[in-house]
Amino acid sequence: MDETREKAQELQKKVMISLDRLNFDELIKKRAEIDKVISSPDFWQDNILAQEKLKQQAKLVKQIEPWEKLQSSLRDIIEMSNLNDEELGDDLEKQIKEAGELYETLKEELKLNGPYDSHEAIVSIYAGAGGTDAQDWTQMLFRMYVRWAEKNGYVVKTIDETPGDEAGLKSVIFEISGPFAYGKLKGEHGVHRLVRLSPFNSASSRETSFSKVDILPKIDNPEELTIDEKDLRIDVYRSGGHGGQSVNTTDSAVRVTHLPTGQVIAIQNERSQLQNRETAMTILRSRLAQLQIDQHREKISELKGPNQSAEWGNQIRSYVLHPYKQVKDLRTKYESTDPDGVLDGRLNDFINAYLDLHSKYN
Repeated sequence: MDETREKAQELQKKVMISLDRLNFDELIKKRAEIDKVISSPDFWQDNILAQEKLKQQAKLVKQIEPWEKLQSSLRDIIEMSNLNDEELGDDLEKQIKEAGELYETLKEELKLNGPYDSHEAIVSIYAGAGGTDAQDWTQMLFRMYVRWAEKNGYVVKTIDETPGDEAGLKSVIFEISGPFAYGKLKGEHGVHRLVRLSPFNSASSRETSFSKVDILPKIDNPEELTIDEKDLRIDVYRSGGHGGQSVNTTDSAVRVTHLPTGQVIAIQNERSQLQNRETAMTILRSRLAQLQIDQHREKISELKGPNQSAEWGNQIRSYVLHPYKQVKDLRTKYESTDPDGVLDGRLNDFINAYLDLHSKYN
């Protein structure tokens, strides 16, 4: 029993260190503040704000409760081990093994310590060099991230998409909602290269295609990143459509231009001009936040437009389907001989390899 108690106490020390790195007391404080707001009688007077607070509450609960469960389990194990009841020995060993496994899973959050890592993600994929093959490749990548999200308990919402000329997608923008979505996916940001036998030419020749993936932290709270209104140009226009009864006949599409950086966000997916504007502003804030990270600038006014001159020459990962099967990350050197599995959403090994490479807590 002494050995079991020592194991539990050692694990408890590791947990306390981890909670300190996670600023756990601050998370508890935030949860209490939000719980107080939600319990107030006038909570539902502002429906949009109320929905946002409920989302924040759910996010904090999902982040906090597993650690509280682990702490409670360790306290119980230590108390039971103090009873010196030998009949409890096997059961306690099993419990401490389970607690250790839970800790190993939870401590992965320690690698997600960037300023926006706890945020949800906005993912944009754009077809590059490769014509129809690249547009098909863009759709394959879209499916890959949707499958990854489904396998890991995240929710996906498509914001905007542009169909390809013959197949696939020219571009697609979507949200992945859930704790640490941005932190886990940020390493996917960059150019992805596909090598395969093309299904789009009669000779089935070997073709190389490129698509660019942008991963942004979702900044939907204007207070998190303030944009000067005078730096914006906002245009409205009629949404494009494929005809039929559902075609949009109002000027509801919105184009927002951030003049200092040249960032342009055009959204037409929603019927409401207000909704399209809010979505465009969320994406703009997210892009500017990513630029701050990339350029190490403290102020939005100091940001410059991103340099995209070499975007198609800087692939981060290659997916080879012919003449052999391999997926290789060119930064971490991690590779897999199961591209079908990777394209079906089994990305966690690549994600963890990137986080391991950049984590100071290894």
